[in-house]
Amino acid sequence: MCQSEAFKQWLADRPHAWRDAVEVVAMDGFTGFKTATTEEIPDAVTVMDPFHVVRLGGDAQDECRRRVQQTTTGHRGRAGDPLYAARRTLHTGIDLLTDTQQQRLENLFRGDEHVAVEATWAIYQRMIAAYRNPDRATGRELMAGLITALSHGVPTALSEVITLGRTLKRRAADVLAYFDRPGSSDGPTEAVNGRLEHLRVSALGFRNLTYYIARALLETGIQTPTTPWIVKSRIRATRPVSLVRAATTRLGCFTRVDI
Repeated sequence: MCQSEAFKQWLADRPHAWRDAVEVVAMDGFTGFKTATTEEIPDAVTVMDPFHVVRLGGDAQDECRRRVQQTTTGHRGRAGDPLYAARRTLHTGIDLLTDTQQQRLENLFRGDEHVAVEATWAIYQRMIAAYRNPDRATGRELMAGLITALSHGVPTALSEVITLGRTLKRRAADVLAYFDRPGSSDGPTEAVNGRLEHLRVSALGFRNLTYYIARALLETGIQTPTTPWIVKSRIRATRPVSLVRAATTRLGCFTRVDI
């Protein structure tokens, strides 16, 4: 079962009262979540998290930088290459640039060979400026204007910008909905998902299911009756007291580790 189907089924299993109470659903750019939400909670407003919107612009900028790097030098970025040296500076908001970073960008954009990168960078900065504007109405107007500008008339040489414009136009309602409902974010969900991914990777490679589960539990300082004794000993020896004491909630057969 794919992610969209799993999410749709999960929503379908919720009580009607629960679904009727949902007013806003914050999400990333995955269209499967959008489709599932629209079908199962049609009255809820879908909002695309600003982090993921800006990330789309950042990804377009990186793709453009790599393409220009390959075209102008014939190889991937290396130490000493101007584009490679500025890869992090390009992701910094213009109002946060240091004097050194500003000079680096001025040197980078001085020639015509990096004009595509400069154009993509400018669009990325406009996206950031829209979200950072203290007035939500003005920010919404700036973002709407940017989406309209990228929807047509973009030079074919800026292929990454064209793709970005199509995505923003398709999800324009979700992007602009944030300005009417500030604070809508899937940040907490992303944080939990990040921890789960870390646990999954920590247990990667174990072919025995018992040891796979035990390795994951080792990260949390939690043990079960089936946890191998050697892993239990390691938990007791390595878990900080503060983390162990924090695991006070019983989850089925999972119990707090005492050291």
